[in-house]
Amino acid sequence: MGPGVSRRGEVGAVKVAAIQHDIVWEDRAGNFEHLVPMIEVAAGAGARLVVLPEMFATGFSMATDRVAEPVDGPSTGFLLEQAAAHGIWVCGSVPASPAGADRPCNRLVLAGPDGTTRHYDKIHLFSFAEEHLHYAAGDDYLTVEVEGLRVSLFVCYDLRFAEEFWALASDTDLYVVLANWPASRRMHWITLLRARAIENQAYVVGVNRVGHGGGLDYSGDSLIVDPLGEVLAAGGGSEEVLLADVDAAAVREVRRQFPFLPDRRG
Repeated sequence: MGPGVSRRGEVGAVKVAAIQHDIVWEDRAGNFEHLVPMIEVAAGAGARLVVLPEMFATGFSMATDRVAEPVDGPSTGFLLEQAAAHGIWVCGSVPASPAGADRPCNRLVLAGPDGTTRHYDKIHLFSFAEEHLHYAAGDDYLTVEVEGLRVSLFVCYDLRFAEEFWALASDTDLYVVLANWPASRRMHWITLLRARAIENQAYVVGVNRVGHGGGLDYSGDSLIVDPLGEVLAAGGGSEEVLLADVDAAAVREVRRQFPFLPDRRG
């Protein structure tokens, strides 16, 4: 497998890859070039779903005049190219400007091997960093079937709002959370990812960047967590490709043995 790759596998499950990388600030071309071999490693290891961090091509920039792009712009094009090249699913978030919109949105784009895309616009904007002044909030959830898995998609700050995850629990096998989560609050990130898995009895893949950008340090700490809250793969503070198998049957079995979800009120 080579350095910088961590994996755990199970027979008959879907392999998921979490790529935590150092994002070159506001440099799409540089980030695309850097990610190509990392995605190739993930696909070569058997990953069917590859997850990139929030704003994977630009960093978490509020300079929308420089980073915003059309919904079919270069970052979405890159995801589609990589999905087609490897016959896999690839997702990451993009500062996308829908036609006629006053502001761009922080849009998670999921590109499929058949050349189609689905998207989720970040609902909870990070007002602490004034994201709400530069981006428009989404209002619709997204759950997509990927290789037989029911996958619900979220972006960074959404992780702090348990009710959004609860609302989708009964129809979700895997939550995907993309982030640029600062190192200063790394324990919040790690704790909340495991909590979302435990309370919803589902897998969680949380993918964070590493390095420095926009005046902040990022520690990675990407995680792949199973429905009982056990960590299947964990990233450190450097660039890494994490791999683990996700099995919808395991979600069903955990929920059968421990039927907690029906006891939830509201």
